[in-house]
Parts: sequence; structure tokens; C-alpha cells
Amino acid sequence: MLAAVATIAFFLLHAAPGGPFSSERRLQPAVQRNIEERYHLRDPLWKQYTTYMGGLARGDLGHSMKRQRSVGEIIAQHFPYSVKLGCLSIVFAVLFGTAMGVVAAARRNTATDHGLMSLALVGISIPSIVLAPIFIRFFALQLGWVPPARADGFVSYLAPAAVLGLIYAGTIARLARAGMIETLGQDFVRTARAKGVTERTVVWKHALRLGITPVVSYLGPAIAGLVSGSFVVEKIFQIPGLGFYFVDSVASRDYPVLTGLLVFYVGFLVALNLIVDIAYGWLDPRVRT
Repeated sequence: MLAAVATIAFFLLHAAPGGPFSSERRLQPAVQRNIEERYHLRDPLWKQYTTYMGGLARGDLGHSMKRQRSVGEIIAQHFPYSVKLGCLSIVFAVLFGTAMGVVAAARRNTATDHGLMSLALVGISIPSIVLAPIFIRFFALQLGWVPPARADGFVSYLAPAAVLGLIYAGTIARLARAGMIETLGQDFVRTARAKGVTERTVVWKHALRLGITPVVSYLGPAIAGLVSGSFVVEKIFQIPGLGFYFVDSVASRDYPVLTGLLVFYVGFLVALNLIVDIAYGWLDPRVRT
């Protein structure tokens, strides 16, 4: 998977018009030639590819053409910002979304159910590029509860985390509702009710663990997307995470950074999907057997 992503990204980036130094002021031919030779841009494309893949096989993601740093150093320095933002976002999304889904399932086909699912649909439908300026305008500039940008402490992460979390919370709410409705109709739930167990205990103790298994399946790609960093949200709120540098690398055509970050994202996603498969078996004993 990593080799396939690296190959596709490498050739697509090199097929795009322009290059890493095409947008700079015009350089003298000798200087331009020296720069291109330094980064092997004058080599045939197949040779550039084999050189890059050989380095990738040794664990070398390459060296930035613009920042005088290796891709590994950029990831090591800026990935923690994305992790902080992603962790806060996923905690918000799971708690808020699961609660909405469980309550909606417990009050199925009532006004509460319809209202919560309508709210979830709004969260899914509004993109982050629209939601982020609304949060900045209302909570930062008007109310002054959070700073409008920059990663200057825990409070500065609240607004971007809420923006990201609300988008994922809507999907989690719908998945939790569907899983809980199916679980609440199973025999062990009817048996618990027949024994006189209160409805709150039936929902939150007996049915919840099995009902949220669809949510667990969704958490793999969701966590990868959140922790790896949202490109739009990090750029708007000026959070110096990987998404922020990915956008800058697109504008500057920094081939090694773009390809290296893509490979890192895919590796992170594969690892999280493995963890989700293991967690799914722990939640549902039928999967293990």
C-alpha cells in the first residue's frame, strides 16, 4: 500500500505543470542548473523515481526543497500539533455523537429523535471551510471566549477541535443510532426488559457495548483524518500541524514533502485500521468466534 501510494503520488506530482523553482524569480542559468542538479531534477524521471523509492525503502522520506529540513524532521516537529488537535476533536465527536445517537435510538420516531438527527445532518452537511469562520466570528471575535488563531495553549485548540468534531459527530450519531436500534431489538434486550431491568440500564449498560460497534468501525479512518490534521482547519486557525505544511508544500511544489506526508498518512491509516479490527473483536465476541 505504501509503495503504491508513493508511486502514484510521485508520478502525478511530476506530471503537473511547473516545478519547485518555477515560481521563483528568474535565476541565472548557472544557478538554476546547480539547484536542479543538487535535487536531481535534471535526472531522467525513472532515475529520480528509483532514487526516491530506494531511500523510502531505507526509511528516508526525503528532504524538503524549500525549508532545508528533512521530511522526517518536519513530521517529528509538527505532528504533535496535529495529534493534540485530532485527539480533542475525536473525544468531542465520540462523546457528543454517541450520546446523540443513543438518545435518538431510545426515543425512536419521536420529536427528540427527529431533532437530533436533523442536527446531525446539519453537522455533516456544513463543510469546515464554512463552519470555521462562523466559529471565529462568534466565539472568538464577538464573545472573546477563545483566541481566533495560533496554537498558544489548550484554549486555542477548543474552536478548531469543535469545528472538526462537529463534522464527525454527525456521522457518529447516525451510526450509533442505527446500531442501537438493531441491538435494542435483539433477544437479550427483550429478556432484560422482561426481568424488570430499568430502560436506562438496558440502554446504557446492556445494549450500548454492542450497539456502538458501527462507530468503532468508523473510528479508524476518522481518527486518521483528524490526527493527521485537517488541511482547511489548520490553515484557517494557523495551527502549525502537518495539514498546514501540506498546503504550503502544494503551493511551493515541494515534491519530497508532499510525497512523504502522503506516505505517512497512509501508514498511519493502515495502523489505525488494524487497531480498529482488534477493538471490534473485543467489543463483539461473535467476531472472535
